[in-house]
Amino acid sequence: ETTSSKQELLRMPRSVQAVYLKPLKRKAVHGIPSCDLQLRSYNVRNVEFFADFALRAAYYLHLPALGPVPLPRITERWTVPRSNFVNKKSQENFERVTLRRLVQVHDGHPETVEVWLAFLRKHAYYGVGMKANVWEHDGLGMLIRAIEQEYPLVDVDLGVGKTMDISLENIKRSLQPRWAHFGRRKNLETSERVYGIMDNDTLRRTSDAPLSGGGGGAV
Repeated sequence: ETTSSKQELLRMPRSVQAVYLKPLKRKAVHGIPSCDLQLRSYNVRNVEFFADFALRAAYYLHLPALGPVPLPRITERWTVPRSNFVNKKSQENFERVTLRRLVQVHDGHPETVEVWLAFLRKHAYYGVGMKANVWEHDGLGMLIRAIEQEYPLVDVDLGVGKTMDISLENIKRSLQPRWAHFGRRKNLETSERVYGIMDNDTLRRTSDAPLSGGGGGAV
């Protein structure tokens, strides 16, 4: 009796118990999308198993994941003749159904998402294809620095909202010197050189001389 009671008190580790339960999920705080992982397979067991594995890996990496969301099936059909000539009517039909599942990750750090995807690629399951769309977000400080480098005459010492609404007139002023010489290989010195060549004495004598084949009269 004592041994049986002790065995009842003993339990399996939580990691082993979790295998027999649904995968745990973390709640997203902000709901910002980080990654959409699409799984494809021709076998429903394979795609369901790997989707469960992806959710468990996301939980232990502290990634809020949602899913698996079943996506519409992709059905493909082919008709192939078994023979030719007079037996052309003897045909055979083939069908292939692709099953898809979607796993969404929100509020995930880009490096953590990369680790999660690398872990899934390393332990990829046979017969399951993966396609991931990853989004990376950055602050507006990079945008301000890029505007300052591209348009030095534009004043960006404003708030975040006003910085996004920079007036078009300021941008035109900064671009006006460049648009003035658009299509030219050089600056204003080019026109001055052209005038200098036109005022050359040699060019004047050449322009005043009669054409070699002109007139058409006899000599």
